[in-house]
Amino acid sequence: MDKKEIKGAVERIPVSKDKVFDAINKGLNKNNERRKPRKKAMTAAVAAAAILGITVTSGFVNSDMNKVLAKAPVIGGIFQEFNDATGVQLAQQNAVMQLNQAMTKNGVTVKLTSAYFDGNVVSVTGFVDDEVEKGHNEKGEVSFDVNFENNKGDHDPWLNGKSTDIKKVENGYNFQWKMNYPYQTFKEDSTLPITIHNINGIKGEWNFEIPIKQAKNSTLAINQEYAYQGEDVKVRIKKILNSKASSSLIYETVQKYKDDEIHLTKANDEKGKVYRFGNGTTIEESKQRDGYHKTVRTEMTKLNPKIESLTFYPQISVADPETEHLLDKRTFTLKSKRLDLGLHVNDIKQKDEKLVIDYNFTGFPKELSKDKLELIENNLQYEFLLVDKAFIGKMDPENPFPPKNHGIRLNKVETINPNTAHFQSTFYLNGEEKIKNFNLENTIMQFDFSSFVPAKDLKPLTIEVQ
Repeated sequence: MDKKEIKGAVERIPVSKDKVFDAINKGLNKNNERRKPRKKAMTAAVAAAAILGITVTSGFVNSDMNKVLAKAPVIGGIFQEFNDATGVQLAQQNAVMQLNQAMTKNGVTVKLTSAYFDGNVVSVTGFVDDEVEKGHNEKGEVSFDVNFENNKGDHDPWLNGKSTDIKKVENGYNFQWKMNYPYQTFKEDSTLPITIHNINGIKGEWNFEIPIKQAKNSTLAINQEYAYQGEDVKVRIKKILNSKASSSLIYETVQKYKDDEIHLTKANDEKGKVYRFGNGTTIEESKQRDGYHKTVRTEMTKLNPKIESLTFYPQISVADPETEHLLDKRTFTLKSKRLDLGLHVNDIKQKDEKLVIDYNFTGFPKELSKDKLELIENNLQYEFLLVDKAFIGKMDPENPFPPKNHGIRLNKVETINPNTAHFQSTFYLNGEEKIKNFNLENTIMQFDFSSFVPAKDLKPLTIEVQ
């Protein structure tokens, strides 16, 4: 997504910028190449940002960053292209590793040009020549199938939260990958193997090994905890790691329900400075007597060393267990297990290669705004799943979708009456997703209510910084 207009776009949003940033931090990742199904409804502020074409990264352009960019040396030019304030600051400190590794496969040349490791984030920049345009993508689009450390497929831990940014330049494209360091402990000096399997569908196996160096962090120990009794949640702020250009926060959550998501949207110090957080990396998980423990490391704005306190703003996103029902009856009701929501199926009709399910929601507000209705319609396209009942209980919990030709998720949504939350979903039985030998008696409908309830703000947590 193009970020040339990002600064002006932010300034034109007719809502508080802080609200926009906070909403984005609730659950949106940074342009992930491998996306998981949407779990939470976007807020109106995020929708406004999306309409304006904003790309969100840890390097938002503002007046302070513009001053930094103006002073950046030549090596920082690539980071200016990608609005990466951390990269610019590291370039000023001569803390960016310059690379000159190039490889050509099937006529396409890839060259890696720089790498840095600061706190929680590893960045790699490079260039791919315009021969890549002979691949399957539209002109101007570049996509990489890449793995790190000889891992394979989507189970590569380096891909969790990875972002890619692309800029068209003369004779090709510059790109930047940014990854969260996936391990609990840091190595000051290490080598990162990179394998690009194909680019725009052009197969090759471009192999590189790049050095990454992490300067030793200074650690601020905190270890302060707050318990949210009504939510069965605890948040423990453990420590802050200070690097050259950024800081990283390590915190632990304890929760009753494993799949609930607890986020820190921002922090303020007593001087009024706002600290933002990047994508979190889960570095430890366990089930203990008091609940599910998760330790997360996340990039944050560089810490002011002279402050005395920080106030954190947590949110919880409730994960409601999926409900399901066999489609052998034309009418039935599904009820959320943790939320005050329900779905009543009024009728099911199969005609030719279409299946139409007519239904009403219960528990929605009596009046839905236009924005809220659009978000509901969008989420309804993805929250149904029709499954061949023979595969119930056999799906991977990390990717809960049945094998090809045994499940259908996508559907076309029509609003019948917004005042009564009355909708219809049409599934195309002979589309890209299908169930072989489809019949209603052997098909189960699953539904996830989680995305129809926004994240809930928890009481701010103030800790002393010593």
